[in-house]
Formats: sequence, structure tokens, C-alpha cells
Amino acid sequence: MTVLLLKLAGPLQSWGSGSRFTERGTQHEPTKSGIVGLLAAALGRRRTEPVDDLAVLRFGVRIDQPGSFEDDFQTEHKRKWDSDSAKWVFDISKGGSFPLTHRHYLADAVFVAALEGDGELLRACAGALDSPAFPLFLGRRSCPPASRVLLGVSEDKTLLEALKHHPWEASARHQANWTFRDKEFVDLEVLYDKQSSGDGEGYDVVQRDVPVSFSQEYRRYSFRTVAHTTVSVRNGAYAGQRVDHDPCSVLGKEV
Repeated sequence: MTVLLLKLAGPLQSWGSGSRFTERGTQHEPTKSGIVGLLAAALGRRRTEPVDDLAVLRFGVRIDQPGSFEDDFQTEHKRKWDSDSAKWVFDISKGGSFPLTHRHYLADAVFVAALEGDGELLRACAGALDSPAFPLFLGRRSCPPASRVLLGVSEDKTLLEALKHHPWEASARHQANWTFRDKEFVDLEVLYDKQSSGDGEGYDVVQRDVPVSFSQEYRRYSFRTVAHTTVSVRNGAYAGQRVDHDPCSVLGKEV
């Protein structure tokens, strides 16, 4: 089985699955439509081109660093040409403003996303992520990634095995937090496409975030069932593996 692993980290991320108009929310983890869109951008596909082959890939995401929710309140005015100053100016007259909007983001979050499926397609995606045709964003255009997105391709693990065995990608500061520093292993939440009745740990969620078409004239999404589980990964900042510092050791042994 072939699995493609991605690291999604940046100052801001926003993964909306149902919000529209002036209130643009975000989920606490990446959506499948957002990741399919990211891969399509890397491959150089236009919005009107099909993404069926990407949408059928099995998708999962591990929450390595949850981040915090941020709210951005935005105002905007239309522009008009001012013949006196010969430049564009904001139209502050009545009717010149656009609707006020609230946009929600995740700040300082880190995720490991995995896609399982056709090996040839996933290897092509991996090559495209190293040299993307279009810029890559973490949900919205205002959210570029802070580091290399591609983590690698695994040829001998299932989706859940790949997410379980991949090292913790949270920042060093987050790993050294007092909540984790005394734990050799930490439990991380994983959300993934459910395939059988035995998947997950007792509760499922139905989400409408499987892209059928990204066309601006006919944007359409279908549903998927998301299962939840947890995996344990080793903590690289575990306090128990540190060696106590002895400042007198440089003086040597007493004669």
C-alpha cells in the first residue's frame, strides 16, 4: 500500500467545510477538499478540470499541534476613480462598502496529513509538491505553509500505520511544554475516512467536504464518514531521557 505524507504547518490556517458569505469558519483540522485542492494546485490543474482521481484517495490527518482559534473582523470599501487627483480612492459614500465579514483561523497549528491509494498517482503528487505548478496554501490564499509540505511516500504501510509511526511534528517549544515533558509517549488524535464498521473509537462524523467540482460556476461537494482514533508517538523532549548536568565533571577525579 502506498501512502503520501504531508506536513501542514504555518502561522495561520483555515479549513472551512460549510461556512459561506460573511461568516467564514474553520474546522480544527484540515478538510479533504482543502487537501485535494492543494494537490490539484501542485499538479497544475485548473478549477474546471476533474479531481475524481484525487478525491477517491483515502484521507487521514493527525493533529500534532492543535493551535488556537483566531477571529479576523474585516471591512472593505469599493474603489472609484477620482478625476481631481487622477487616482483610485475608496468610496466612502453610502452603498460604497462591502458587507462586514468574520474570518476564523487556526494559529500555530501543525498537522500530518496522509493519503492512501494508487502508488503511481501519489508519487506524481509527491514530485509536484516539490515543484508545484501553482502556489500552495493551507485552506485560504492568505495562509501559506511555513515549511516544506512533502514529508515523503511510504510503500509498505497502511494509512493508519504511517500516521502511527511517523515522528511527532509539533514545534520543539510545544513538545517541551510542561504538559508533555514527563511523558515518553503522547496520544494524538487522528481523523480519517471510515471504510468498515470496525473503524474508529465509538463516534463518527459525516462531513460534506469531498470535492466533485471546484469550478466557480458549479462548485459541488459530496459526503464522507469520518472516524476518530488516537495513536501514541514518542516524545523527543521527554525529560526522563535527559542526562543530569554535573558542572564539576570537568575538574576530573580527585587524586
